[in-house]
Amino acid sequence: MKKINKVLSLGLALSLTAAALSACGSNSGNKEAESTAGGSAEGKTKLRIYAQYSDEDTKGYYDYAAAELAKEMPNVELELEIQAQDDGQKLKTYAATGNLPDIFNTGLDLINVFRESNNILQLDEYVDKFGFKDKMLPSALNTLYTEDQHVYAFPYAGNEVILLYYNKELFEQNGVKVPTTMEEMHAAIDAFKAKGITPLSIFAKEKWPDVAFYDIFATRYNPAGISALDKGQAKPSDPGYKQAAQDIVDLVKAGLLPKGATNLNYDQAAALFHEGKAAMFVNGQWEIEASTKALGDKVGYMYYPAPDAASYEANKLAFSGGGNPGGYAVSANTKHKELAAEVASFMALKYAEFKVTKKGSPIVSTKVEKAVEKAYDPLMEQLAQDLPNITSTTAFAWGLSNTKFKAAIEDASQALLSGSYTADQFIADLENGMK
Repeated sequence: MKKINKVLSLGLALSLTAAALSACGSNSGNKEAESTAGGSAEGKTKLRIYAQYSDEDTKGYYDYAAAELAKEMPNVELELEIQAQDDGQKLKTYAATGNLPDIFNTGLDLINVFRESNNILQLDEYVDKFGFKDKMLPSALNTLYTEDQHVYAFPYAGNEVILLYYNKELFEQNGVKVPTTMEEMHAAIDAFKAKGITPLSIFAKEKWPDVAFYDIFATRYNPAGISALDKGQAKPSDPGYKQAAQDIVDLVKAGLLPKGATNLNYDQAAALFHEGKAAMFVNGQWEIEASTKALGDKVGYMYYPAPDAASYEANKLAFSGGGNPGGYAVSANTKHKELAAEVASFMALKYAEFKVTKKGSPIVSTKVEKAVEKAYDPLMEQLAQDLPNITSTTAFAWGLSNTKFKAAIEDASQALLSGSYTADQFIADLENGMK
């Protein structure tokens, strides 16, 4: 999978002290902040923090947030332990031995594990006390609350979305209208095929793009898309979900994809689009940088085509993709609950600030008022304008919680792109796989 800034890289497990000094700020009268902990020097409260710090990218986030913390909370000393690339095994070991760091970076999977074992602090009161919810983007509240409607981590990563990229020059040169309906999508396929141009490229060898492609069409009938299936709020046989599968079957039969699409990896599929051999391309918003580098101002993204003009307008800003709760969490056993929660909240806010101002990406969970230092690419600027107005998101394949459904839809959505599969088979395979 080719992805830029989707998940900050994980590092090898080893300890390292980074004097990211902090604490009095808004809670200067807090006795916790004024006390000392475990050998901390100069009256500072020492807090262990488990964070990503493995390359220049992840180091940049942490160093920026730590430096800002030093200005705001000089009575706190952060002891950094570099997050291990081990699918959370080290944190699970820490939890089992009662040795979790005061603050740790985590995702939804470990949140669910640790809340069952009472190792993670519920942060609801601190979300209110520190005004964190007020700093959230309304469209990203799904990254704050878990399904039990509680908060266990302060998020900084926002909802990532699937974009349907297109080569504006190819559309203009060949007199093709950017499609808004299925009828116009079929017209575009016919026009590009007549010119020997691949209508749409997708790296369908990896199954998650195939799930996302199905989700694109499912959201035109139910904005909740695959997330409703994942949560049992809809069935594969529901009319809209069956029609989404049929839409894809019809498009594939019409010649939408290159030959052997289900055997194409990212490099192969992207090359078709970057070299002007394919008119459209499916990937997440992290593709903006690569496609802009290859095509400059020729690249754009369209809103997903729908069955008709009315449904196109109604669901124009209902996106495939999404995010999950995660970010900086606090150990339930820390001796400094409130202070650790305040620092975790602060670090999350500064991570988002760094991403927007230094990295030029608006994919964050919280509002950032500070001026952007790195200008957005034109497509990123368009997305930045769309993000506050997004009406809904769904989920990526890797964020699905029902493991049986995940496995079934990965296989079935890939089969949809093969050209030898029906909508009825799709539904049957999904239903059988979920039993």
